[in-house]
Amino acid sequence: MKHGKKYRASLTEVDITKAYEPLDALKNVIATAKAKFDETVELHVRLGVDPKQADQQVRGTVVLPNGTGKNVRVLVIAKGDKATEAEKAGADIVGAEEIITKILNDNYLDFDVVITSPDMMGQMGRVAKILGPRGLMPSPKSGTVTQDIPKAIAEVKAGKVEYRVDKTAIVHCPIGKKSFGEDKLNENFTTLMEAIVKAKPSSSKGTYIKSVTCASTMGPGIKVNYRP
Repeated sequence: MKHGKKYRASLTEVDITKAYEPLDALKNVIATAKAKFDETVELHVRLGVDPKQADQQVRGTVVLPNGTGKNVRVLVIAKGDKATEAEKAGADIVGAEEIITKILNDNYLDFDVVITSPDMMGQMGRVAKILGPRGLMPSPKSGTVTQDIPKAIAEVKAGKVEYRVDKTAIVHCPIGKKSFGEDKLNENFTTLMEAIVKAKPSSSKGTYIKSVTCASTMGPGIKVNYRP
């Protein structure tokens, strides 16, 4: 794979073989984010778990203290009073069966998070194959299937993120924007890492946190020397 001039220039500014202390790693991530837009800073954590085992799944949610820097578009699928509550709480899109049909027939995906009331989950199965692979399917575990819709909207808007181990035993999650600066990014990094450590399955043996890497959208990966 060929990288651009800015990426190659960034590689000369850091030692990609070295594991930096978290704050220094984030300083390097910011320094090597050369794109003209405000790049997202991402955290990638390789875990010592077997994702094929049901009892070794690592998944949860956490509210980042400084948010993600992203304007999150929230879709709420609900009826009656719950729909009214969603509108008052600041949901970007509110609907019921008509939205489900639009997703199914028109591949409508102009949203970042889907929240639904429990009574609508019976119909959500129709769009599970569309929303699931994109990480948009609501679930009780992530707090997106709930009776308290205003609280769920407030948390998402405040910077709630979901972390989830993938098939290769890696958790990928945004922790903010380059413009946050290293201190705010470090607060988000610490909060997310503490949540991941706390979520360690009891059946996981040996080293749990195998490696930690941070990177901007267009920049190189910077290894982090993380000690729980």
